[in-house]
Amino acid sequence: MSKYSPDLLAQFREITTATLTTVLLKKGLRNVWIRGAFPLTPGQPRVAGPAFTLRFIPAREDLATPASWSSPISTRSAIEAMPDGCIAVIAADGCQDAGVFGDILCQRMQVRSVAAMITDGVVRDLEGVLGTGLPVWSSGAAAPPSVAGLTFVNWQEPIGCGGVAIYPDDLIVADKDGAVIVPQAMVDEVLPLAQEQENLEAWILNEVKNGAKLPGLYPANEENKRRYEAHKAGQVT
Repeated sequence: MSKYSPDLLAQFREITTATLTTVLLKKGLRNVWIRGAFPLTPGQPRVAGPAFTLRFIPAREDLATPASWSSPISTRSAIEAMPDGCIAVIAADGCQDAGVFGDILCQRMQVRSVAAMITDGVVRDLEGVLGTGLPVWSSGAAAPPSVAGLTFVNWQEPIGCGGVAIYPDDLIVADKDGAVIVPQAMVDEVLPLAQEQENLEAWILNEVKNGAKLPGLYPANEENKRRYEAHKAGQVT
C-alpha cells in the first residue's frame, strides 16, 4: 500500500517538476532534480509515488556474476518487495554501459502495479522494455547486462541517484523535464505551496498572452499581487 493517499498523489500529478523545484528552492532545497533520468518515450504522463530505492555499485568480478541473479539479495527479490504504486528509483552511479533492468524485470514490475522506474543509468532490451508499458526515466539504453558493469547491493535504503540523496518513501514526481524528489517530511507543506505557484504562474502567463510586460509582473509587484488576489476572488480588475 502506498505511503500517500490516492487523492494526494492525484494532486501531485497535476504539478510540474519545474514548479516543484521552484517551491523547494524557496524552502532551501536546491539539489532535488535527478540528473541523467529522462523519459524513455515521448508523451509519458506525469507520475507521482513513494520512492522504492535500489542501489548498485561499480562491479567487482567476484560478486557481479550471472549467479548473483539467484541470490536472496538480488534485483529479483527486490521487485517482489515492491508495493503497489511505488516508483522504483535505481542508483546506478551513472553507469552507461550496463543495463540495470531489461524487459522481463520491467514486465514483472508492470504486473505488480509499480508506477514507474527511474534511474541515472540505462536499461537493456529497449524494444521489450517499451513493450511492457512501464513508464521509465533513464539515461538511455545499452545491450550488456547489469553485471557487466554493476554489482547490486540492496534495496530500501538511502541512495544517491543522479547526484540526489533519496530516502525510501520520499515522494517522487516525474514528467517531461525529468524526476524530482520531495522529502517525505515536507510533502504536506509543499503541496499547497506548489498548487498556489501553479495558479499564480497560469495567471501571469495569461497576462503575458494579453500583452502585459514582464517587469513588475514576473515576479509580481504589489499591484499585480493585488490584481491576482482579486482574480482568485472572482473580481473584475
